[in-house]
Amino acid sequence: MTVVWPAMMPADARHSAKRIAVGARGHRLAYEDGSSALCATSGLWNVPLGYGNATVADAVARALHDASYLTLFRSVHRPAERAAEALIGLAGQADYRRVIFSTSGGAANDAVMKLARQYWAQRGRPERTLVVGLLGSYHGTMYGSHSLSGDTLLQPLYALDRRAIRHVSLDDLDELTTLLRREGDRVAAVVVEPVLGSGAHPLPEATVRVLVELRERYGFLLVADEVATGFARTGPMFASGTWPERPDLLVLSKALTNGAMGAAAVLVGPRVSDAFATGGWTFVHGETQAGTPACAAAILAVVDELARIGAEATVRRLGENLRRMAGDLVRDGVASGVRGRGCFLAVTVPGRTSPVPATGEVSAMVAAIAEAGAIVHPGTDGIQLVPAYDYAGSELSELGVAIRTGLTRWREGES
Repeated sequence: MTVVWPAMMPADARHSAKRIAVGARGHRLAYEDGSSALCATSGLWNVPLGYGNATVADAVARALHDASYLTLFRSVHRPAERAAEALIGLAGQADYRRVIFSTSGGAANDAVMKLARQYWAQRGRPERTLVVGLLGSYHGTMYGSHSLSGDTLLQPLYALDRRAIRHVSLDDLDELTTLLRREGDRVAAVVVEPVLGSGAHPLPEATVRVLVELRERYGFLLVADEVATGFARTGPMFASGTWPERPDLLVLSKALTNGAMGAAAVLVGPRVSDAFATGGWTFVHGETQAGTPACAAAILAVVDELARIGAEATVRRLGENLRRMAGDLVRDGVASGVRGRGCFLAVTVPGRTSPVPATGEVSAMVAAIAEAGAIVHPGTDGIQLVPAYDYAGSELSELGVAIRTGLTRWREGES
């Protein structure tokens, strides 16, 4: 039994040498027993540029020598300024004005909820405290983001305060419009993932269109949680960049530093940033390790690398090949369906028409595929594929073989 308490696993879980990682390079993990496995999760979405990217590593090393730490508490430093300017340049200078640095997607979502509620309170509408999310969504496991997450994650057990949280279905427009008709004047913000991180369910275009229309009618802040979808993961640099209108707040993490630093960022649109600036309001939120020089250096290196590889075109090509490979699994009866966008796909399993527990059948599927040589992410009704952007054709073929072999063995073990 390891003294490390891994996330989302039973406390008594045991880990063999074959599953204790000792290194990672490119798209492969190395294990203590000398074995290796092809990674198809980009390290939990974090490393789209592959493990050990030299450009990012060198930038972080230089930053640690130049200024090992500078704070953003009541001060600003130039590395953070440059990183913020790069992010706004990438997302659109007409759409975003300020950047709030954070340390994780969950912490950034906590900040978003606070920011939205303060925005309304200082505008003289303190009753606007409700935050609306989607059923099945995942926004983190901090106190606020855990409450907002629409997955079933033991929220009652932790006595999380969900009195000011509402959830609606991903594609039920009647449910959404009914909620806003009833409580729209109390809603501070609606927070949505363009593709749900749990299950890779894309937000329907009709839902996006109606959300934009309802924002105009009821005035709530629209928030895109692109922790999972940002930085070309679904094709465009930001999935919300294809919406009829931009969100008021954009939440980024994961690929932000290629996994080199614990980091997140909230891009703030003019509606919110201008109100705070004009009113002279202070946002009471800060994180000691947010926006450090090393974090800023990693962000700048990632932005440069995404430009170098032509990330959007690269993801479109790889996404087409990834979907084709997954489609072959469906054609051959190994899988039952494929959904998602770009390099963010879910592969569903035959006979699994409703979600299965990630701690049961899905975990067994993932383990069987790992035994066959590839690491995939557990889904709600199968597995999820989130490969790095520079996957070679041979690696994609290897992934297909491992999934086919693993699912076949899993099915044989079930029967």
